[in-house]
Amino acid sequence: MGGALSLTLGSLLYPAMLGVQKVRSAPERVIATPATGPLTEADRDFVVKVRSAGLWEYPVGQTALRKGRTKAVKTAGKHLIDGDASLDAAARRAAGQLGITLPNQPSPQQQGFVAKLNADSGKQFDTDMATLLRATDGQILSTIASVRTTTKNTLVRALADQANGIVLDLITVLEKTGLVDFDQVLFQETTAPTLPAQDITPPPPAVTQPQVVLTPPANSTLSPSPSVR
Repeated sequence: MGGALSLTLGSLLYPAMLGVQKVRSAPERVIATPATGPLTEADRDFVVKVRSAGLWEYPVGQTALRKGRTKAVKTAGKHLIDGDASLDAAARRAAGQLGITLPNQPSPQQQGFVAKLNADSGKQFDTDMATLLRATDGQILSTIASVRTTTKNTLVRALADQANGIVLDLITVLEKTGLVDFDQVLFQETTAPTLPAQDITPPPPAVTQPQVVLTPPANSTLSPSPSVR
C-alpha cells in the first residue's frame, strides 16, 4: 500500500517543484515602480503563486469536509478553506493595486492534484491529501521566505507575512492528521523541477470572465487582507 501510494503521488509531483514555478528569466528585474516600492518579476510571480495555490487547495478543503474519515482531516479541510480564502482576498487586493493579472484557474499540474484527490476515497483520500498538501505547502514556504527577505514592495511584503502564518498553520494541521508520509515529502521537496513551464503555469483568465472569488466561511477569524504601511 505504501509503495503504491508513493508511486501514485510521485507520478503527480515528480519532478515538478510541486506546482511552484521558479522565475527563470530575471527575478530581480524591476517591472514597475508603484508608490509601495519597486515591483520585480519575482514579486509578481509570488502574487500569482499565492492565487494559484488557493485555487486548487480551497476545493480540496471542501472535499475534505465531505470525504474525510477522521476529525483531524476535516479540521485540516476547514483550515484550508479559511486560510486560502483569506490569502485569496489579500492576493486580489495586492494585484489590483499593483496591476498584476491573476489567473482564474490553477495550473494544469495543480488541476491534476485536484482530479487525483477527487478520484480517491476512504483512507486513501485522507493519506494522499495530507501528504500532497504537506509537500506543496512545505515547498511554497521556502518561496515565501525568499520573497519576504528580498522584496522592496510593502504590499508584497505584507502578503508574504500573511502567507507565512497561514501556510505554517496549514502545515501544522496536516501533520496533526498523523497521515503525512514524510519520506515522500522530503523526496519531493529535494527533487529538481523539470516539468515544462506550461504545466506549472496557470492559464490567463478569459477577457470576459469575471474574477473567481474564494468565499471565506461565515465563522472565519482571519483578516481578509494584510495591512500596509
